[in-house]
Amino acid sequence: MNPTILTLLLTSLSLGTIITASSSHWLLAWAGLEMNTLAIIPIISKQHHPRATEAATKYFLVQSTASALILLSSSMNAWKTGQWDIHQLTTPEATITLTLALAMKLGLAPMHFWIPEVLQGSTLPTATIISTWQKLAPTSLLLLTFNSLNHTTLIILGLTSTILGGWLGLNQTQTRKIMAFSSIAHMGWLFMALTINPNITLITLTTYLLLTTTMFTTLMFTTSKTLLDLGTSSLQTPTLMTSTMLTLMSLGGLPPLTGFLPKWLILTELTPTLPLISTLLALSSLPSLFFYLRMSQMTTLTLPPKTTLIEHEWRFKTKTPPMSPTIILSSLLLPITPLILNLH
Repeated sequence: MNPTILTLLLTSLSLGTIITASSSHWLLAWAGLEMNTLAIIPIISKQHHPRATEAATKYFLVQSTASALILLSSSMNAWKTGQWDIHQLTTPEATITLTLALAMKLGLAPMHFWIPEVLQGSTLPTATIISTWQKLAPTSLLLLTFNSLNHTTLIILGLTSTILGGWLGLNQTQTRKIMAFSSIAHMGWLFMALTINPNITLITLTTYLLLTTTMFTTLMFTTSKTLLDLGTSSLQTPTLMTSTMLTLMSLGGLPPLTGFLPKWLILTELTPTLPLISTLLALSSLPSLFFYLRMSQMTTLTLPPKTTLIEHEWRFKTKTPPMSPTIILSSLLLPITPLILNLH
């Protein structure tokens, strides 16, 4: 793609998110979401491959449907209250419609089927943008309307997403699809955090963005598109693969690592009031942990024979990356939990 056009698209992508996050009028927020969607579609389809075109088409249809629902909910609220202010969302049916629309944009179950296909049809850098930056605008709208959200709807969507995100990722061998189902499960935890506290929601979102960016960066450096690629990368970059194992464990939410922080805070707040929901939520993270453990086994715990007799998938020789700060942060942030809570 022409560098000038790519710069224009990335600028529009950033500007759309900033407009949505900083607006107080529904039409301006909708315009920012539309800018965001229209800027990412050429980036997805830039490969000129049928799968990339299919991914761009699916992304466009889902996002345009969600945007139409956002317009519908804001119009319903304006009809009843006479207000276009985002903070004045008081009509129950408009609130539920908006929650479903934003859940569709974020890829929560049962509106999650587009995420694995879109990520699989995109390049790894584009998949990183869809999994991280594209979550910011819808989440900012959820935080702006935090006091009006229906908690029952949030709990149903969140619990369904955490269960299906882990369950459907069990038999996947493509790393982008595994990361897609990981995203679905983490968005479920985000919706559960929305029922508690906006500060915990921000901590959950920040942790998810940090861990997902770290994992996608590793996949880009090693050009790993399947689990077999991960298994053969340990001979080329052993240090990176060892730190990747820690990142995967952190994504699974194991206690000594950063990924345990949001789950710990959410379960601590939910358990006194909703013990059954909290138990189901904790159990739903076990299938996700299983496929993270399987990826960890492929990266470090099982080494392929150091011989040329085995058949590897052909790839370009990978560069040895420097130790990224995100790798350190994705593993070692848990001890500063009191400081993070005080900052928020």
